[in-house]
Amino acid sequence: MTSALLEVLLQTLISGILLGGLYALIGIGMTLIMGVMKIINLAHGELMMVAMYVAYWMFVLFHIDPYLSVLIATPLLFFLGVGIQKFLINPVLKVDSILPENQVILTVGIGMVLANLATIFFTADYRSTPVNYATSAWYLSDYWRSSPIELSLSVPWTVSFGFALFITVALWFFLTKTDAGKSIRATAQDMETALLMGVNVKLMRVVTFGIGSGLVGAAGCLFIPIYYLFPSLGGQFTLIAFVITILGGLGSTVGAILGGLILGIFESMTATYVGMGWAPVGRFAIFIACLIFLPGGVASLLRRKRLGK
Repeated sequence: MTSALLEVLLQTLISGILLGGLYALIGIGMTLIMGVMKIINLAHGELMMVAMYVAYWMFVLFHIDPYLSVLIATPLLFFLGVGIQKFLINPVLKVDSILPENQVILTVGIGMVLANLATIFFTADYRSTPVNYATSAWYLSDYWRSSPIELSLSVPWTVSFGFALFITVALWFFLTKTDAGKSIRATAQDMETALLMGVNVKLMRVVTFGIGSGLVGAAGCLFIPIYYLFPSLGGQFTLIAFVITILGGLGSTVGAILGGLILGIFESMTATYVGMGWAPVGRFAIFIACLIFLPGGVASLLRRKRLGK
């Protein structure tokens, strides 16, 4: 392999990993909700869109950097998620005559309402946050002059990945080391047993939906320096989160991280070696392949490994 081909391959892998890290953060939010609620939140991307508008207006009105907006948008989206769960989804859950699928349809309706409200208040115009580091990059040659390969790292992509990694580690610590996190995991694994052990399952459902919304809100702030913002943006990221959830394995946070990285690398490879317009096609190609050949997702492989099969 020539140095030029190797350079393209490594650059593509790096871009895929950076993208996959952000995808993983989106997927973890949906996976947490799926694990506890046993439903797919199809308003996930629209919640991310709301957070992006929060970051955008913080930048326009108060000149707050989008990355600092994480500290504002994440708690706002947490409380929005809590409100949606408590006042919209919970009443539907209490109605035994309503099919479980109707809970999913409810989230579709919530997403449509959020997208249409954004269109009414902010119009359908494309918006962006023109930060001064948007086109900046780090070059490997600046730090390793003897390197025969010229690799570059986009500053906003790298910073966004770093924030996503920090948030993911913080979430892992919360879920594994705190009583609330252990209660959420217990509720996801076996709701009836958790209830018998004294876990407030109803509260855990509300908190989990809030955390999932907060995570995707943080992801929105990390994406706004990179992506254009418009009201219908959410649908695209809902589909991405859904693909990651299936690819990683329903309810598995580790699977969501791996699924996000796999999807990011696969999309990056498709865009480089096939064409930019084929990246969404590659996304659904891997989704269909997973449904056919690995219906349990990456999590099923991890379980088999633990069981020694």
